[in-house]
Amino acid sequence: MIDQHMYDLGAAPNKIRELFMYGLGRKAQIGADKVYDYSIGNPSVPAPPQVRKAFLDLLDEDPVKTHEYTPSPGDPAVREAIAQHISKTNGVEARASNVYITSGASSAIAISLCAITNPGDEVVTMSPYFPEYKTWTETARCTLVEVPAAEPSFQMDLDAIEAAINGRTSAVILNTPNNPTGAVYPREALEGLADMLRRKETELGRKIFLISDEPYRELVYGAEVAYIPSLYDDTIVCYTWSKSLSLPGERIGYIHVNEAIEGDDAVFTAVSGAGRALGYICAPVLLQRVVARCLDVPADVSEYAKNREVLTRMLRGIGYEFVEPDGAFYLWMRSLEPDAEAFSERAKQFELLLVPSNSFGCPGWVRLSYCIAEKTIRESEHALRALYESYQA
Repeated sequence: MIDQHMYDLGAAPNKIRELFMYGLGRKAQIGADKVYDYSIGNPSVPAPPQVRKAFLDLLDEDPVKTHEYTPSPGDPAVREAIAQHISKTNGVEARASNVYITSGASSAIAISLCAITNPGDEVVTMSPYFPEYKTWTETARCTLVEVPAAEPSFQMDLDAIEAAINGRTSAVILNTPNNPTGAVYPREALEGLADMLRRKETELGRKIFLISDEPYRELVYGAEVAYIPSLYDDTIVCYTWSKSLSLPGERIGYIHVNEAIEGDDAVFTAVSGAGRALGYICAPVLLQRVVARCLDVPADVSEYAKNREVLTRMLRGIGYEFVEPDGAFYLWMRSLEPDAEAFSERAKQFELLLVPSNSFGCPGWVRLSYCIAEKTIRESEHALRALYESYQA
């Protein structure tokens, strides 16, 4: 028979995707310009021209070589280019032998969790968090421990994180800039986290890995994003070009095992083994070679910055409460009733697609993804105002 756990995962609703699919249906029925879809983080900024050139240049090269298998962790030349880029950009030592190319950050995190945990271990993360953390942690036969962020700033609560760490804790997942809140954790807070984790490692006599989930590293609006491996040795970075190069559907990223980890070669071997066990080997080769030619291409955040300004000014004018986003392209807005699911359903009456916070392990808020056309944001004002006024009667 089928695996019941896998059946349950397949049958369980993914609210982000559910709203996205609902939106596609509504757009087909009434027109795309009449639906205000804030559901999914699908960049509206096109990929830079350098990406197109890299594709075309590679397609003009030897077709056999262009599409050949690479070693499981990726093309050695691409891994070397990524390692050199990490070293140059962040001022740390990075070796190609510690880089594993993946199909995006999703597979990177899933691989990392399976590599550095044992069944029955616990993995700590802050809520709200990207919903699939729970899926990947449970697939590794571990338990995800949710530590609420400090409201209303949604910054880290270091005391609460420390209280959640015990002899079964093998990892902490960190996401800054954060999805869904847009919060960026200040360097001082990250230094405090690193100090605490080192102290807990000594106290508990075990390694506690920090998995740094970094899809939005370049998408910031003046805030500093500290490089985590330079603050904490036992760090594994999971990165993707989905957002920085606007390539969400191409699924290309990497794992970097920090060279400062004691026994980093053994950790990388476990990463390679987990990749093999999960079937995540030899990431799409054309994409590997495309991104290798675009490593120094800067992310274009200007459109997102403009959208952020338009949306925050509009919401503030209407009267909504929200967290000022310092990074990524998400805005975290307080629901106008305690039940965020009910609020999201009411929003549909005004053709607004807002993701309820229940999906992220936190009650009472909704996420708005503002990586959409500025015109859509501006034209949604009447709907957002009507939704707000529907609660004032």
